[in-house]
Parts: sequence; structure tokens; C-alpha cells
Amino acid sequence: MTKSIQYVSMSDGQEIYTVIYKPEIAIKGHIHILHGMAEHIGRYEEFALFLNEHGYLVSGHDHRGHGHTGQKDNLFGFFADDKGFERVTEDVREVLHAIRLNLDVPAPILFGHSMGSFIGRRYIQKYGQSISKIVLSGTRGPLNPIDKAGKWVAKGFAKFKGKKTENQLLNNLSFGKFNKAISNSETDFDWLSTDAEQVRKYVEDPLCGFVASNQFFVDLLDGLNSIHNPKEIAKVPKELPILLISGAMDPVGDMGQSLWPVAEQFKKQGVSDVTVVILEGKRHEILNEQNHIGVYEKVLTWMEKK
Repeated sequence: MTKSIQYVSMSDGQEIYTVIYKPEIAIKGHIHILHGMAEHIGRYEEFALFLNEHGYLVSGHDHRGHGHTGQKDNLFGFFADDKGFERVTEDVREVLHAIRLNLDVPAPILFGHSMGSFIGRRYIQKYGQSISKIVLSGTRGPLNPIDKAGKWVAKGFAKFKGKKTENQLLNNLSFGKFNKAISNSETDFDWLSTDAEQVRKYVEDPLCGFVASNQFFVDLLDGLNSIHNPKEIAKVPKELPILLISGAMDPVGDMGQSLWPVAEQFKKQGVSDVTVVILEGKRHEILNEQNHIGVYEKVLTWMEKK
């Protein structure tokens, strides 16, 4: 395996931290990973190396306000002053273009986890013809009334307290709500995984678990609204294979149950190849669960089914 790191300049001047894992064997495909909220692409290295062993070049990047991208700017939990969710979706397109300039392999497969799955869902509404398949891990269903109220609360905070100011209230309402679903939790992040060692690594990682900004919550809720808009879902290519995969104990996806309405939304708009997999006994981060190699293999099997 050869690992290469570069900062890729976006059309607005932002530099995005990007990593590429190139296998030692012949490359048969390309998989690009979109990480979740308050984490970074480095947490997916073991999964990337597993995919390398099966002949896939794997790439990923740290979204704006996350990981090494956020560290370089000394700004975490913030996308942009305006329309930040659309901007991070454009980043995916521009990063993929830069990576694939001299890469002669089939159209990429996207793997998006949690917030990365939301970005992935927006991406296929806008640029679905540019990829071959997408895996949506730990995603969630439509906004509820509390979410909609949260958007207006976030807008108010952004206006009067500043767009880049951390919003501890909304952070507590979201992450705190997730952890309440876990009995006898020992940390604030037990909802991530049943593997206590993986939870410990997250808690101790300086690039994880930060409190996002007022404007970030505005952008995130705008994005969730877009990805559940029937008119936007109708733009997804009808033959694009989609895998919805989640833990049966994942509070983000209503214990796996929100995958069904998401699948129904796709099918209602004519998307014909949608697979739902709910993994018993697993929480939000299926790649960091106990017996995670089994999860890797399940995802790879789906990726290679056609």
C-alpha cells in the first residue's frame, strides 16, 4: 500500500486535506469515503487498507471545518458563511476530479457515513451520473418538528451570537439525545459503538467530538431538508445501486427503522436498485463495531455484486 496526502484547492480557494491509499496489486476500482460529523478521514484507514487488499484504490478527504482541513484553518465545526451544505457537496465533486485526473479506472463508488451519507445523498441528486454505486451508512430519515424548530433556533443564534460561535445547546440536544437511547452508558459517546475501545479512541482523539457552530447547524438542517425533497430525489439516476446500511441499535437512524422510509422515498421516485441492511446488535459506527471485519466483508460483497 502507498499512502499519499495532499491539500487540494477548491474553486473558492479553500484547501481540502485529501488522502489516497493505493494498493500494491492491480487497481480494479476506486472508492471514495465521506466521513461523518465531528470526526475525520483518518478514522477510516483500517477500512481503506482492507479495500486495498481487494484491489481498490481508496480516497477520502476531511470536510471543511473537520480534521486536518479544519486544523489548518484553526476552525472546527464550520462550513461557510452561506449555503455551506451545498459547498461541501461541491467539494466532493472537485476533490474527485483532482484525484481522478490521471486515474484510469471505472467510475467511483461513494461510501458516506452519517453526515457523510447526507452529503452523499445530495451529491447523487446533483452528480449521480458520475459514480457507479453509493453506500449510505448510519443515515437518517426526514426532519421532524423538533428538527425544524432547531433550524430557526440556529438561525437566531447565528444572527445574534455569530455564525462561527459554538452552539453548545444544539450540540447537547443532538448528541445528548443519541446517548439517552443507550442504557448504562459510561461516556457521552457510547451511542457510537458497542466496542468500548473504539469509543475511548474517539473520546481521546483531539480531532473528534468538537462542538459545531451556529451556522453549521443551519447548514446541516438545510442539507437534510434538501435530501428529503421529492423534487431533488427525483434527480437521482434511476439505475444507481444504493445500499442503506445501519446498526439496529443506531439512535441516529431511529434504531435502524428510518432506513425504510428513506428507501421508500428513493423507490417512489423510480430509483430501482435500493438495498436495506440492518445489522443486529450494532450502533452508529458499523465500521468500528465488534466483528467489524464481518461488516467490511458485507459492504464489499454488495459493492462487487455487479
